[in-house]
Amino acid sequence: MSLTSQLQPEATGLRKELFVDMDEFFDPKFDYNFRRRKDEKKCYRGGETYTRPWGWYRFALKVLNKYPDGNGWLGQNGWRSKGDATEWPVSFHGTGIEGAKGIASSQFSAGPRQVYGRGVYSTPDIHIADTYAMTKTFKSKKNGKTYKTIMQNRINPMMRVKTKRDGYWLIKIPDGTSPDQEKKIVEESIRPYGILIKEV
Repeated sequence: MSLTSQLQPEATGLRKELFVDMDEFFDPKFDYNFRRRKDEKKCYRGGETYTRPWGWYRFALKVLNKYPDGNGWLGQNGWRSKGDATEWPVSFHGTGIEGAKGIASSQFSAGPRQVYGRGVYSTPDIHIADTYAMTKTFKSKKNGKTYKTIMQNRINPMMRVKTKRDGYWLIKIPDGTSPDQEKKIVEESIRPYGILIKEV
């Protein structure tokens, strides 16, 4: 189900087409096809409700042992109805394929949207992220299909700000923050662990 040998041909083809020379950033054994089934079981991650991204395919990023504080922010692998004490909540960030590749190979950076302050915005609601993903679709040159892209992340609950608008979370990066300090804030606050792809 999440093993490379069980990937569907379409997903395998997309990986080869979209992520050329990016193998070092991916961990295919944790890929997951959320298009196959759907259940309504409620589960939690980091104390927040987590609705799994049914209908999407996840390309897993290589994050195990990437950060100096260990892997507790990820929680245990596999299906669980409840989260671990140390794990962070899940958030989603709608973007385009080039944005996704940039985030995967580097990290998030403060974006142009500053309604509630400068920083990195994400949401626990994949439907909200989808509204942004729909504005940045891309077409496969090989199969002719159109797709949209969402980053799946974990967000530090101690650094996250819940804005006045329901479902909008912010990692604040103040004006004047140096590149090195911004990198530190982002790495300690929001960590992408998958790229979600869905046909439009």
